[in-house]
Amino acid sequence: MSRLPALSPVTFVGAGPGAAAHLTLGAYRALTEAEVVIHDRLVGSQVLALIPAHVTRVDVGKEGFGPSTAQATINAAIVARALTGKRVVRLKGGDCGIFGRLDEEIEALEAAGLTFTILPGLTSATVAAASIGQSLTRRGRNASLRILTGHDMAGFAEQDWRGLARPGEVAAIYMGKKSARFIQGRLMMHGASGDTPVTVVEYISRPEERVIPATLATLPEAAAKAQGPAVILFGLAPRRAAAALSTLKEVRA
Repeated sequence: MSRLPALSPVTFVGAGPGAAAHLTLGAYRALTEAEVVIHDRLVGSQVLALIPAHVTRVDVGKEGFGPSTAQATINAAIVARALTGKRVVRLKGGDCGIFGRLDEEIEALEAAGLTFTILPGLTSATVAAASIGQSLTRRGRNASLRILTGHDMAGFAEQDWRGLARPGEVAAIYMGKKSARFIQGRLMMHGASGDTPVTVVEYISRPEERVIPATLATLPEAAAKAQGPAVILFGLAPRRAAAALSTLKEVRA
């Protein structure tokens, strides 16, 4: 195996949705060579267990609609630790470039004259789709994939509802549990069928992972069942459920 390049003073690492099996070799190496790890609340316990005992850990967790470390505080912590000359890993759940406030942290480093490296991670959408035995794109079904957030800094997030409501569209909706009824209403108002398959996957890839099959008509109730971090897969049903539904339709025909 060729020697990996030297790490920058700060390395942004995507930890994946939970399981250590979803870490890249580069991410594992960064964790084992770090002197400081600044991590999110959503980083899985299996991943945190890989951090050597001598490494300083800094928890800067955020929680949607709950207690959170201010982004300015996180930026300052990364810069302050990096300026000491220690190797810093900024560990983020999923992929650090998807709804991870990555740009703001990079800009803080640039303002301080510090360099960085980005090691992407598996995002929740891809791992959740694998968990239910589905692909996110399929020839003849959808030629695009949307990755959306259920809420942003202004509240519930508006999207291209008309485009998403077309038959066959697929989307992964992050941070959508509390906005599930809003999402349902917007989509049905723009013509989406209540029978459109939807799957809520919580605690993705962790021992407590749970798959909650639903339809657009029952999305709010399904989302309310999820107690932990979850992604909503709009337009996808678990493979076994989809196969059973297809068989039922054939029998009825």
